[in-house]
Formats: sequence, structure tokens, C-alpha cells
Amino acid sequence: MLALRRGGGAGIADAAKSSITVHHGVLHWEVTERAYHSQEAPRAPGGLQLPGGSAAGGAARGGAQAGEVLENMLKASCLPLGFIVFLPAVLLLVAPPLPAADAAHEFTVYRMQQYDLQGQPYGTRNAVLNTEARTIDADVLSRRCVLMRLLDFSYEQYQKALRQSAGAVVIILPRAMAAVPQDVIRQFMETEPEMLAMETVVPVYFAVEDEALLSIYEQTQAASAAQGSASAAEVLLHTATANGFQMVTSGVQSKAVSDWLITSVEGRLTGLGGEDLPTIVIVAHYDAFGVAPWLSHGADSNGSGISVLLELARLFSRLYTYKRTHAAYNLLFFASGGGKFNYQGTKRWLEDNLDHTDSSLLQDNVAFVLCLDTVGRGNSLHLHVSKPPREGTLQHAFLRELEVVAAHQFPEVRFSMVHKKINLAEDILAWEHERFAIRRLPAFTLSHLESHRDGQRSSIMDVRSRVDSKTLTRNTRLIAEALTRVIYNLTEKGTPPDMPVFTEPQQIQQEQLDSVMDWLTNQPRAAQLVDKDGTFLSTLEHYLSRYLKEVKQHHIKADKRDPEFVFYDQLKQVMNAYRVKPAIFDLLLAVCIGAYLGMAYTAVQHFDLLYKTVQRLLVKAKTQ
Repeated sequence: MLALRRGGGAGIADAAKSSITVHHGVLHWEVTERAYHSQEAPRAPGGLQLPGGSAAGGAARGGAQAGEVLENMLKASCLPLGFIVFLPAVLLLVAPPLPAADAAHEFTVYRMQQYDLQGQPYGTRNAVLNTEARTIDADVLSRRCVLMRLLDFSYEQYQKALRQSAGAVVIILPRAMAAVPQDVIRQFMETEPEMLAMETVVPVYFAVEDEALLSIYEQTQAASAAQGSASAAEVLLHTATANGFQMVTSGVQSKAVSDWLITSVEGRLTGLGGEDLPTIVIVAHYDAFGVAPWLSHGADSNGSGISVLLELARLFSRLYTYKRTHAAYNLLFFASGGGKFNYQGTKRWLEDNLDHTDSSLLQDNVAFVLCLDTVGRGNSLHLHVSKPPREGTLQHAFLRELEVVAAHQFPEVRFSMVHKKINLAEDILAWEHERFAIRRLPAFTLSHLESHRDGQRSSIMDVRSRVDSKTLTRNTRLIAEALTRVIYNLTEKGTPPDMPVFTEPQQIQQEQLDSVMDWLTNQPRAAQLVDKDGTFLSTLEHYLSRYLKEVKQHHIKADKRDPEFVFYDQLKQVMNAYRVKPAIFDLLLAVCIGAYLGMAYTAVQHFDLLYKTVQRLLVKAKTQ
């Protein structure tokens, strides 16, 4: 029971008594008036005291009247007293809730590379994230998840986040990569090798933007900018009222993947003639590489090389079907795995064929090895060699045929030979042909890139739109024409250099190349993701089996005692962004609720005074 008693002034024999009683949750005001020894003053309508009455009696009657008004108000409202106390909680409950997309957003993130090569760690070493989001504009980034958009990304900003001990970095990529300006793509391509060259303990993730994620970024950016340019009071108020986002990953800490297999696929076309026929080896690695494995689609590097290899297999399988065009060369096709990890698949394949077997085409008479790498762009083609071919050798003849075909049939193509010695002091070889050159096999790599350090070879920006179908078809024709002229010795037979060999119906098919490129770039092909039992390798093997003989897979795995490569898991995770309020918001909310309850309590305790004040204001307003 909450009881309020109001006494009159001095000289009152029995003061008017009133009490507030809570019964079944309903507030009742009971007023009891006793006889006054003093004479009651006449009352005018509205409860105003007329002259000649007792002041104490008027006060008592005013209190009684205020009690009656309060009681009538509460009875008319049919609201329990507890409603007044719990009104803030009721307002919070009946307030419209935030949409699910605003309160929490779930999206897929792709972690930066994590691997060991030759005992050297690369990439990020952490995968767990549970921290509040900030943008790079914030003053304090320590133990915060730094959100960065690709369009605003720079290596200096990335380094700033690492120097300030950021809790994590999330780089937001555009949904349509083809629409990104070329200068942004080139800048990021140059940055990716630098990001991977250093080991970092900060988890680094990539996410493809959507409307909700972009809204999170914009709100976080606005909060970060406000903190940097406002006064201390404004920062405190903004901190208490602004929305924040807690970024949480669903995965666990990454661990090494044991017994992972790198798979290569080989097939052959046997030449017509004796047993000791020369062998031409055509090689291309199928795996892709970029700063994030799940985003590495490798269109130009090296989807274009695999596409050309498969098309050459189709063309020469037709030629080798007929005795009249069945050449006296063995053709060995090798789609290697682990090319982006120092050509591990090629290295082990050479060891098995040269050191661990007595019968192999690589042991007998290898004319030359042609490696295909990034041939889907530009108007240049470069033949990279570790040692310039000597005149009179078949590799020198192939070099001359490339020059002749390019000059007479494709004059828009600038062809050149690039000589670079093998640097055994480097941990990673420059080109795939160096693996063969180390084993004293004549080899070279054909590419439109002049330098092996070009960022286009190892970038998540290498998507399907970067490969020009007409350029890829033209380069395939150039390579096929030069190779055919060598195999069939057409120059010595007097075939004009401007006469194409492949005409209808044996023309290089652009539709075929496009379909292969679409298939290759429709899936990430990082070496950590290509499973030996997956659909990619089975499809690749099936495709080669249509045109080649003795097609088989070749598997390798790292040595357990001294592994040359180690892969790690947790490369793809689900991240949740939860909308949160800062801790100071709870304090501010508690103060507001306490102030409200205090005001409600004071109003009830002194309702007669409040009532009189309102009456006086109303009378004053009427008289005016």
C-alpha cells in the first residue's frame, strides 16, 4: 500500500485524510473528510475558494479534490499502477523490431592464403574473428575488424591496419568484377604478391558485397568519420547512440591438411614409325592462384594454357587418325597440378619418369618441351628460354617457325625470345620449363607476358572477362600452325609461310575454346581445392580420353618428414555481422529509466501540488 496523507494548516481539528491503495493492481484514492471546527468557505464552480472562507479548509478541500481527480483519471483509464512503472519496458516491447537483415547479416567470406612452401610460411596464420567493425578512417584500429572496399584499397592502408594491431581485415569486393576500373585492378594485382610475401597473424578475409554488407560498411564508415572530427562531448554522445557491428566467424582455428594429393593428368599420341621416335611434350598447369584460394579462377593464368593444350590434343588426334597424316613424332600431353606451388606436380612427374622407371618417353628422345602459360591476352607472344636453342636442333626450328608464322599470317603479333638463366638460389622457379631444363631436357615457355613477376599470373582479378576469345583463338592457331610445320617439316617441303595448314573442317574452333574457358573459370582451381575425386579432374581426364591414348592420373603428396608444401583448411567460412550498442548505451538507458521512475514517483506523491499548479495556469489563461 502506498499511503499519502495531507494535513491542513494550524488550527484544523481534524485534517482531511487521503490514501492511495493498490488493490488487484488498480490504483484507488480514498478521501475521508472530517468535520472542521472552522467554517467552510463558500465554493465557486470549479473548486475556487471564495473570500471569507478558511484557508486551511480550502487547502483540505483542494487536496480532496485533487485526490478525486487522480482517482477518476486512473479509473477512467483502466490502467494498473504497474503500467506506469513498467511503461519504458512496455514501449520497448511494442516498438517495431528491426528487420532481420538490419539486426544481423550472414555472408560468406574467403580467407587469405595460408600455406608453407619449402619450410617458409606464407599468408595469414589465423582464422578466428570476433571483434567490432571499424573502417580504415577510424583513429583506433587495435583489436578491431577493419572493413575496406576494393575501390578504396591501397597497400599503405593495409599496412596501417597491420601496424595498429587490427583484430582482422575484411576486404569487400564488387559483385561485378568486370566493371572495376582497370587502374584499380592493376593496382591490386601488384599488391597481391606483397600481401602474400609476408606472414601475418591477423586474419584477412574477402567478401563479395551485397546491399546489406554495403550498408554495414557505410554505417561503420560514418561512425568512424564522426569520431575523428568531433569534440569529446559529441564523440561521447555519438558513441552512446550510434550502431555498431560485431563481426564473428563461424569456423575454428585453421590446421594443416594431412596427406593432401596434388593430381596431374597425362595422355599421349604415339607416332608412326620405329621405336626410337622423337617426343614432343606439351605442358600446361591447370591450377590457379590468388590472394584467396576460393576466389582464384585463373582465366588467363592458366585457363588459357589448358584451353590451348586441349585444343591441340583435339587437332592432332584427328591428324594422327589417318595414316597419311600420322607423323613420326610422339606427342605427350601433360596437364600438371601444383604449378603455382613451384611446379610440384611437374617435379615429381619428372622424378618418377626419369629416376624410378625404365620405360618412359621422357627417357628416350625428347625433341623439346613446350609449356603454355598465359596466352589469352594482348598482341605479344614471348618464348622464354633458359638457354638459347642451337641452330640445327628441333627447338631452334620451332623458334624459327613461330617467327615466320607470326610475321606472315599474324602480322599484328609481336613475337620475341626472352632469355633468362635459372636462378637456383630463389625458392620459386620463374617458369615451368625450368623444371625440365634442370633435368637437361630442352624446354621453353610461351606466354604473352614478358616477365615472370607480372601480377597477372597470380591474382583473383584474373577472371573470365580478362581473356579475349578472339585473341585466344588467334594464338591457338599460331601455335598449332608453327607446331605442325615443325612436325611435318613443311618449310623444307616448300610450303609457303603464308599458307595456313588448318582450314575447314579442321579449323580451330572458337566455340570450343570458349566452352572450355567457361568451364575452367566457373570454379576456383586453387591447388588446395582440387580434390583427386572431384568433378574437375574427372572431367579433365574424360576430355583428354576422347582424343588421347593411355590417359591416366598422376598423384603426389608431401613428404611427412620434410614436406615441401603444407596446405591449411578453413579457407571458406560464414561471417555474421550483429548490430550492437556500446556499453555506455546501457548506462545511458539505465539513467533515463531511473529519471523517468523518479519523475513518476514525485508526480504521484505531490499530485495535489501539481493539480493546483495546473488549475492556476488554466485560470490565468482564461482571465487573459
